[in-house]
Amino acid sequence: MAFLVLVIGGGIAIGIMTAPGEWYAALSKPWFTPPNWVFGPAWTVLYVLIALAGWRSYAADARSTQSKLWWTQLALNFAWSPVFFALQQPGLALAVIVALLTVITLFIRVSWSSDRPSALAMFPYLAWVAFASLLNLSIVFLN
Repeated sequence: MAFLVLVIGGGIAIGIMTAPGEWYAALSKPWFTPPNWVFGPAWTVLYVLIALAGWRSYAADARSTQSKLWWTQLALNFAWSPVFFALQQPGLALAVIVALLTVITLFIRVSWSSDRPSALAMFPYLAWVAFASLLNLSIVFLN
């Protein structure tokens, strides 16, 4: 339960504090940008899966590489919105999201043999972050 509160609560708080405003609305975006209403439901499902993987990693061994990678991805995840929306730095946000994509991939790789459910729980997240990375990169190029 604590992991759900941390991940979903943290995501909601950061989303509220860094809600897209006029600056984002004025950016040129690629044709494949989803409508704004997609992000809330998508992130809710992803945050539940992320929390599940975090809880399993922590319960198995809080000091493991798997657990450390989980905490690292969470920090990068929570850093992206402030960098992109609050600081209005899509280029720097691109560096953050590429690092996030890398850490998620490493988490899956490390977890695959010892904790397959956690690894599998992170696949939708990996796909979404890969898509978000393409969106971020496109915004950098279009603006």
